[in-house]
Amino acid sequence: MTQSPMTQSPMTQRALIIDDSKAMRSILRRIVAGLGFETAEAAHGREALDHLEAATATGRVPHLCLIDWNMPVMDGYTFITEVRRRPEWRHVTLMMVTTESEQGQIVRALAAGAHEYVIKPFTPDAIVEKLELLGLVGKGVLA
Repeated sequence: MTQSPMTQSPMTQRALIIDDSKAMRSILRRIVAGLGFETAEAAHGREALDHLEAATATGRVPHLCLIDWNMPVMDGYTFITEVRRRPEWRHVTLMMVTTESEQGQIVRALAAGAHEYVIKPFTPDAIVEKLELLGLVGKGVLA
């Protein structure tokens, strides 16, 4: 039986974690790897775009990007706008994970194409709940 991308096992899903903080990338990696995602990391948006380009060439584009807003070289907002310009990446789920908590910033990110928004600090459960809402993991995976 063939599974659709929204119902396939998380074991086959890939996540790209984009944050300039190595510690934050490690925290997010533990959470999503614990849910069965294969993970890759980038320290800023430009590095993440380079990763997406390479992944496109190999057919291994991530299903999910977890994105910080404030990073050097290219920030998370610019990364989202660049991803949304590319038709081959429109299926990628984009979730901001950032300290930016102003309502205006949240609206801007969602309008640019982010699917969800998590404000730091967060709990692992908050990430899992958002992934459940997005249909990327089954309900109650931590139960």
